[in-house]
Amino acid sequence: MNADKSEEVLTWSEWLDFDKTIIETVPESPGLYKMHASMKILYIGSSTQNIKKSLIDCLSDTCISKAKRFSYALTASSDKVREQLLNEYRTKHNKLPECMKEKEN
Repeated sequence: MNADKSEEVLTWSEWLDFDKTIIETVPESPGLYKMHASMKILYIGSSTQNIKKSLIDCLSDTCISKAKRFSYALTASSDKVREQLLNEYRTKHNKLPECMKEKEN
């Protein structure tokens, strides 16, 4: 019964256009998402309840709304996996994504 869940395998969506019409097709489930403009990751976000609502909220953020595309993955452990992704990003780039710099102090 002691299943090792430390390495969850995520299934990411393809990169989708970041607009309300496309976001409306995203499930109302827990998950995480990453957003980019010009192939640079701007933001890595998560929602423990409704990823669609979180993405819609991002449309009104002055920095995140610059994103052109997004990809998402459904997971019940979204906050934990988000921290892992941010740690990987920090290790590789020596900084946080552009739209997260002022949010993480």
